[in-house]
Amino acid sequence: MVMQRVSLITIGAFNLPNLRSFYKNLGWEETEISSDNYAAFKTAGVILSIFPIEELAKDAGLEYNHNPVSFRGVTFAINVNEPREVDETIEEIRIAGGKILREPSDAFWGGRTSYFADPENNIWEVAWNPSSVFDERGAMISF
Repeated sequence: MVMQRVSLITIGAFNLPNLRSFYKNLGWEETEISSDNYAAFKTAGVILSIFPIEELAKDAGLEYNHNPVSFRGVTFAINVNEPREVDETIEEIRIAGGKILREPSDAFWGGRTSYFADPENNIWEVAWNPSSVFDERGAMISF
């Protein structure tokens, strides 16, 4: 059986220095393993890494076709503890240069949500779910 764990997510970067700068401007802390060619950020649940997209494709044994798409069919999420934190987080993201795709609003399922894109159109949701449970590190353990 495959272990049910997500421990690292890597985003293939078209412009590593620019994308790194965006996440640093959010106040995210890089790990000590970051280098000029790789960035890794500590989060509550997983490590978020950024690696040049050509190198990521090569590492996976794929050809990179240099044809970026506007929506890759994947979203990431930042889940917060209180509804007001959705709005506060989106304002910080706006200041850091994120593109707000959907302003904060109450969701049909009882929470509060908003969406933004980083400088390379990686899509993120910021959400508050009234039934979410977090561990002592802030990692979501149920929702």
